[in-house]
Amino acid sequence: MLKRTALFEEHQRLGGRLIDFGGWELPVQYSGVIDEHQACRTAAGIFDVSHMGEVHVEGPDAEAYLNYLVSNNVAKLADSQAQYSVLCNEHGGLVDDLVIYRRARDRFLVVVNASNTDKDFAHMVKIQKQFQGGKARVSVTNESARYSQIAVQGPKAAEIVQKITKTPLAAIKTYWFAEGTVLGSIPAVLGRTGYTGEDGFEIYVPWEKGPEVWRALVEAGQPLGMKPCGLGARDTLRLEMKYPLYGHELTDETNPLEAGAGWVVKLDKGDFVGKTPIVQAKEAGLKRKLVGLRLLDRGIPRQGYAVYSGDGAIRIGEITSGTQSPSTKQAIGIAYVTIPNSAEGTKLTVDIRGQKVAAEVIPTPFYKRPY
Repeated sequence: MLKRTALFEEHQRLGGRLIDFGGWELPVQYSGVIDEHQACRTAAGIFDVSHMGEVHVEGPDAEAYLNYLVSNNVAKLADSQAQYSVLCNEHGGLVDDLVIYRRARDRFLVVVNASNTDKDFAHMVKIQKQFQGGKARVSVTNESARYSQIAVQGPKAAEIVQKITKTPLAAIKTYWFAEGTVLGSIPAVLGRTGYTGEDGFEIYVPWEKGPEVWRALVEAGQPLGMKPCGLGARDTLRLEMKYPLYGHELTDETNPLEAGAGWVVKLDKGDFVGKTPIVQAKEAGLKRKLVGLRLLDRGIPRQGYAVYSGDGAIRIGEITSGTQSPSTKQAIGIAYVTIPNSAEGTKLTVDIRGQKVAAEVIPTPFYKRPY
């Protein structure tokens, strides 16, 4: 049996095409990937992301534990601030990427990827038992079943979400959040992060209140051009920003530095899980780098396609994600390539079903919002 979010019947009612996504039955599209993508870029899109995992980390040692658990510096967070980080294993590989919300000095909400929730939680509990000899005053609880999470993304997102809450959204800066209510009395966490490159909000409400909040947002957003969006548009939107996706750009064997996540790896903050092998890899010299590329000839780069040198003679990498970009009208891809072939402007070739197609390393993100 596939798992379903509280919004399953809403997706059926709106005509969403449902697929198996990591064990969840979720909409891949409604009106079409390109239509939904463009709606999010020009007006707004609404996404059901209730399958994401939510973990509560609480107690006097919660901050110290999290600072040891992840690569970023949790100690720099203020109350009501959020932070993107990565969770590493003892070998320096990536268990997951995640967002940490500091609700108070001793209360944190950690949001992890849906397909990794059980794995991440098991890792977090294992580290909890090891931290400070197992005597740390911290609790780690998987509260994913308590939350429905709805994301509204796009240039009109704030205007739409403001219609259902009295919380002043203009006061919430990017990567900050507020705890208030929606629809009068429904408790909600309102975060301003996003996975599309657009302005937007993540709305966390009690699981059973998800359908009511979803319907209210759909009604509020429809006159402004907002459309329900599925997993297909979510993927093309994040790919245009070169945002990584677990299982594509991120794996248990991937070093965060080669994945371009060095900006959230704070090697000067003290010890954390995976720090030593990450430092060793840096000192030895990274062998590959994650880059953005575009095809110069017809075709679409897809995950797993081999990348070769410009003359097609030497295999130097592999595509991790690719698509025909609805915003730029180009065939774009993200790939790991050897360091000598990673500079912008480098000519490469991509093997598409036996045919070598010319490509070029280009600056990222592929798309930059105009506002």
